[in-house]
Amino acid sequence: MPTILIVDDEPSIRRTVREILEYEDYDVEEAEDGHEALEKIRSSSLDMVLLDIKMPEMDGMEVLKTCADESIEVPIVMISGHGNIETAVEATKLGAFDFIEKPPDLNRMLVTVRNALDHGQLETQNRRMRQAITEHSTGDLTPIIGSSPAITEIKETIERVAPTEARVLITGENGTGKELVAKWIHHESPRASGPMVEVNCAAIPSELIESELFGHEKGAFTGATQQRIGKFEQANEGTLFLDEIGDMSLSAQAKVLRVLQESRIQRVGGDRSIEVDVRVVAATNKDLLDEIEEGNFREDLYHRIGVILINVPPLRKRREDIPPITQHIAQRVASRNALPNREFSDEALDHLKKYDWRGNVRELHNVIERVLILADGDRIEKADVQRFVTPGAEATSASSDLLYQYEDWNEARDAFEKRFLEHKLHEFEWNVTQTAEAINIQRSHLYNKLNKFNIEREG
Repeated sequence: MPTILIVDDEPSIRRTVREILEYEDYDVEEAEDGHEALEKIRSSSLDMVLLDIKMPEMDGMEVLKTCADESIEVPIVMISGHGNIETAVEATKLGAFDFIEKPPDLNRMLVTVRNALDHGQLETQNRRMRQAITEHSTGDLTPIIGSSPAITEIKETIERVAPTEARVLITGENGTGKELVAKWIHHESPRASGPMVEVNCAAIPSELIESELFGHEKGAFTGATQQRIGKFEQANEGTLFLDEIGDMSLSAQAKVLRVLQESRIQRVGGDRSIEVDVRVVAATNKDLLDEIEEGNFREDLYHRIGVILINVPPLRKRREDIPPITQHIAQRVASRNALPNREFSDEALDHLKKYDWRGNVRELHNVIERVLILADGDRIEKADVQRFVTPGAEATSASSDLLYQYEDWNEARDAFEKRFLEHKLHEFEWNVTQTAEAINIQRSHLYNKLNKFNIEREG
């Protein structure tokens, strides 16, 4: 439901316009002067503004000019009881969507509001499209964020390896950023002007992987109604990224090994050998040495693709990188979704570091996006993180903290009990009765525990 800000120093006008807009099912916020209006425009996710021109201290034209100077892209309709052509022209030059006079005609105002909202929605879509085009043209090259020893070593390795033709095997858990490392290797290589072609080996059925990699000729099998160029050919003079190579079938592994040895491919159903010039970068979340022992991966292929080994550690092993990663993701999410830029408090960032992030950067990204969309306020606080992180995500790290933080049994038990109660109270939005029923204790007993551990609701 669109949110509209009414800015006017006269309470009666704000009340009248609010009633009209709320009758049309719009959400409405109010500001009585220019300073309050700017605060709300900067911090709230608004869909449009109805802005009075004549106000004490900071008038509507000053607010409009400030919005233009700060590149705030929200449709603003100016309202004035002292309108003239010059003022309307000036407001339009400063970016006002429209100009209506007091007292506003009901139908004229509602038509203007609808048009302004449509215009704002279109502008938002255009911004997203422009950003998507920009990201596509640059390969969506997110920087590798972090200054931990492990990330510093990865950056240094990329700098040394990228200019060479050495094949690279990137290992790490799901969501750690293996694909990003591969993109930077390509970007920093002499092949950067050529294509980077990605293949998710785990997402392609084993019976189709060879056609996907090497292509096929028309009539090679049922359903092959036309010739298909495979990924190796598409990546000629560029880089082929074989993601989740540990899930590739043994028959496909044998053919990939041959291509790496001979730099030639043969399409499925074809009899012609085609030369290809491709650098292969591979990635996996599996331990390929264990897969070799179990007969699931060829040892000779492992040695071919693993000239350079790069391991991307999980977030829980580089917690100091979580704050800068969080801030970077927050800026991107806000830009993509036309949300106001909001900072995370130091307490919120410290709290994010306590989680184990089993889904790594991918999970962290989802949580930040959820928080920015659903949380209120000018900045993100610790309570917002606690509210919107998936329940149970903190359990492993919290338990680990207790293991190493306490030597005394009673202290450790009390610390766990306090954390458990705080977690459950947050889960039930501090409803003591519901919490007591859920954890199967009497309400009076729960109150005693709250007093014992000095547990109070934040805010």
